[in-house]
Amino acid sequence: MKVSQQQWTRDAGWSAGDGAASPAAGLVLVFGEGRALTDPAVLAPLRARYAEAIVFGCSTSGEIAGTSVRDETVVATALDFAGTRAHLAATAIEGEGDSFLAGRRLAQDLAAPGLTHVFVLSDGLCVNGSQLAAGLAAGVGPDVIVTGGLAGDGTAFARTWVVAGPEVSSGIAAAVGLYGTRLRVGCASLGGWDPFGPERTVTRARGNVLYELDGQSALGIYTKYLGVHAAALPASALLFPLAIRVRGQDPVVRTVLSVDEAQQSMTFAGDIAEGAQARLMKANFDRLIDGATGAARICQTATHDATAEFALLISCVGRKLVLKQRTEEEVEAVRHVIGPQAAMTGFYSYGEISPFTPGAACRLHNQTMTITTLSEN
Repeated sequence: MKVSQQQWTRDAGWSAGDGAASPAAGLVLVFGEGRALTDPAVLAPLRARYAEAIVFGCSTSGEIAGTSVRDETVVATALDFAGTRAHLAATAIEGEGDSFLAGRRLAQDLAAPGLTHVFVLSDGLCVNGSQLAAGLAAGVGPDVIVTGGLAGDGTAFARTWVVAGPEVSSGIAAAVGLYGTRLRVGCASLGGWDPFGPERTVTRARGNVLYELDGQSALGIYTKYLGVHAAALPASALLFPLAIRVRGQDPVVRTVLSVDEAQQSMTFAGDIAEGAQARLMKANFDRLIDGATGAARICQTATHDATAEFALLISCVGRKLVLKQRTEEEVEAVRHVIGPQAAMTGFYSYGEISPFTPGAACRLHNQTMTITTLSEN
């Protein structure tokens, strides 16, 4: 596998780029500011340079290029595979209730012999990420690793975009299938948040909309705990995610996407099950960095310490808001584990899709560092 990376800024346009990928690269990943991605002139030079490649990406809440974290840029990473084929599928999402079926449609489009890995990106606001992940994983089967994330829009939560070939659209989900026996995939997803306050029971919820905890308004409880931060909802809720524990399953963390004052409800990126136990969480700086380190180590173990040639990092916008000037430390922690030889790219998201570890069920996560490593033998 050969990889090249270049970056676009509003002042300087595209950089010359570095790396060894040829113009015949099969896949170009693009992550960037929504305004830039929707400007045809920004992606045009990239499409011209890699005319045969699948161009695939999304809008973000921050871009990752190597060990740098940037805002209001576009990062493009070309992957020139030696023995792996890529295929793109895309589908409209007809509201949150269509999320599971959208995942199944993507899986059906990608179904072909040799499918090894699926990387999925979705509009970050109109989707139930839990159901999208479940539908896609059910469609491709347990032997195919599924990872990806939900597009971001800074902290505005207004509109997100997915780049799927020639299309740049809101309201869609898209996925790239990778096929071949030479590909080695590692993946992991870890957080690092600390719970606080009492554990409460979800007494009223529907899908990814939470109405009541312990028979009380969920929004009222959040507002009480957020105090002065309540006026900045939903963005301020990124600092206080919700841990959800369902009997017999690993706990997951959920982030608020929107609030409804009239209904006193909160819409999350993924499902909230009635009867589950819920607890507020807060940041622990060192444990957030440790989570990134741990995810990288799991990837290394999953690939039997094979040398990663490429690493895709998807971290939650909530982590970025907490870490602030220390944000690059979690990216540097990943680099320390996987080594200097791997090209790294990624973005800050509204949700991360991955198994906790290879072999586990694919799920939607929030507030995690999710890593996918690729290499070819």
